[in-house]
Amino acid sequence: MQKTKPDLGFWKLWNLSFGFFGVQIAYALQSANVSRIFATLGADPHDLSYFWILPPLMGLIVQPIVGTASDKTWNRFGRRLPYLIFGALIAIIVMCLLPNAGSFGLTVSSAIIIGLIALMLLDTSINMAMQPFKMLVGDMVNEKQKGLAYSIQSFLCNAGSIVGYVFPFVLTWIGFKNTAAAGVIPPTVVYSFYIGAAILLLCVVYSLAKIKEWPPHLYNEYNGGTVDKDAPKEKTNLFKLLAKAPTTFWTVGIVQFFCWFAFLFMWTYTNGTIAINSFDTPAITKVKGVTVNGKEYKAKYIMDENSNLLVNDGKLMMAGVADINGNYYPADMVEIVRPGVENDTIAIDGMISSRNGIPVADFFHDYDTDGASLMINHNILIDSVTTYALIDRLSEIAKGTPVVLCDIYTHDPNTGELYTEGNSTVNIPADASVEPIFVEELNTESPQYNDAGNWVGILFAIQAIGSVLWAVVLPRFRSRKFSYALSLLLGAAGFISAGLLHNQYLLFISFALIGCAWAAMLAWPFTILTNSLKGGHIGAYLGLFNCSICIPQIIGALLGGPILSMFGSQGEVAPQYVMMIIAGISLVIGALCVSFIREKTSEN
Repeated sequence: MQKTKPDLGFWKLWNLSFGFFGVQIAYALQSANVSRIFATLGADPHDLSYFWILPPLMGLIVQPIVGTASDKTWNRFGRRLPYLIFGALIAIIVMCLLPNAGSFGLTVSSAIIIGLIALMLLDTSINMAMQPFKMLVGDMVNEKQKGLAYSIQSFLCNAGSIVGYVFPFVLTWIGFKNTAAAGVIPPTVVYSFYIGAAILLLCVVYSLAKIKEWPPHLYNEYNGGTVDKDAPKEKTNLFKLLAKAPTTFWTVGIVQFFCWFAFLFMWTYTNGTIAINSFDTPAITKVKGVTVNGKEYKAKYIMDENSNLLVNDGKLMMAGVADINGNYYPADMVEIVRPGVENDTIAIDGMISSRNGIPVADFFHDYDTDGASLMINHNILIDSVTTYALIDRLSEIAKGTPVVLCDIYTHDPNTGELYTEGNSTVNIPADASVEPIFVEELNTESPQYNDAGNWVGILFAIQAIGSVLWAVVLPRFRSRKFSYALSLLLGAAGFISAGLLHNQYLLFISFALIGCAWAAMLAWPFTILTNSLKGGHIGAYLGLFNCSICIPQIIGALLGGPILSMFGSQGEVAPQYVMMIIAGISLVIGALCVSFIREKTSEN
């Protein structure tokens, strides 16, 4: 006969979930900074959601395996804890690598690939470290205390989130530099990941010291089934388990789908939304390729037949200046000098110049230099009494010559030799119409963009605080279903307002409301589900249930780019705020789907 699990003291319940604090710091750093990291590395905003496909895809595969394997595991560390140890160690290593993806001197494409692999490993290892804590509650806590146990877990989860989210902001306030060279992650983000890795390590050591899992015979007495290490192993078929899954498994899964779909959009597009709406981040014009007689050829790097770089990672290079009489003056450095006025340095080393991360010149602007001198390379003065125009070097050189289009390039900084990979050559007739393809993107090197990135951490911390406070309120509702649906509707209001508001402080309200949805998502699904599960397959079912978290993220990642492309005009800055509104609509649908859930136990 199956025994009733004993009541556990508060601190035993606390210790079962304390490691969640360190794991969630890692998760918070990932959630708040991944889009910022990939945008800094050079990713197109329309492609940002695609970087989130691999993590949930790996979770879809790994989590059911971990859950099933841990059901059958028993060694001196326990059943669930070995997976915590392994997942946490991988997460700690990857946390030290991911923010340095742009610091190895790699090309943009290579840096993004390194970042993708690191993100995939980080998300997988975080989930592997997180899952044992959920399983331990299912293993060792009775139904009467599960609501309290998951509320404690929710509290620690959100407390860890607050710490992880505010790290970049606090480090900036202390004096760490919050900007970096093009393609390099700012030190505030890098050191935040380092500190998070150290805290995670300490939390894992604490958990191993404080948690004592039941031996096999006790687990068998309290949970039913067989976990004796000497007993014959029962073969677990995941498909058969799914066929026998209680109805609650599926109805809660439907609600989960719309919830995690919404939060995937939040993690992907909040940084861009806040940067545009609240911090007036400047846009820069980049070249994505060329159009030859109406046919588009996309490329980040464009050279002429002499390997002269015309477009460098989307930035149009400058050849020099020309006057209205057609006289051409090649130059590596061009500066407009006006008496009594700060000089405008238009180009340095052939590239358009910027001041404080904001471009001060463009290639199709006529400069009125009446009464000024135009200085080239600081050694040639050109008498300037007329208007000079900057040269569009691409159209000047490309006509009648082969243009090499390549995805990746590296060069030897000592010799200046240029090497290309994956080249394709387009022969352009002399009379062809050649036009560059321009797009507007946020300037990720600007102080405004990086200040917005720090503020996103603060907003996510507000979300976590709202979640902590709401988690205290949730158990006081008489009906779990009512509190679940209400929380999601409050979150929907938060998402929609976050896409529309421009005041950075009013956004506190929006993200506090989003925190209400997050609290319910952390507490109720697992409480409702584990109350409907019996026998020795709790870990397997929780691993399978993780699919209701992974699948919506994969679908959201696949659809994010096409949906974003439906709004705004080609060549303009992507309207990422629209995605926040769509996230809110998704939560409304999720709230409506709560009505499908049928609990077997009392809702009181």
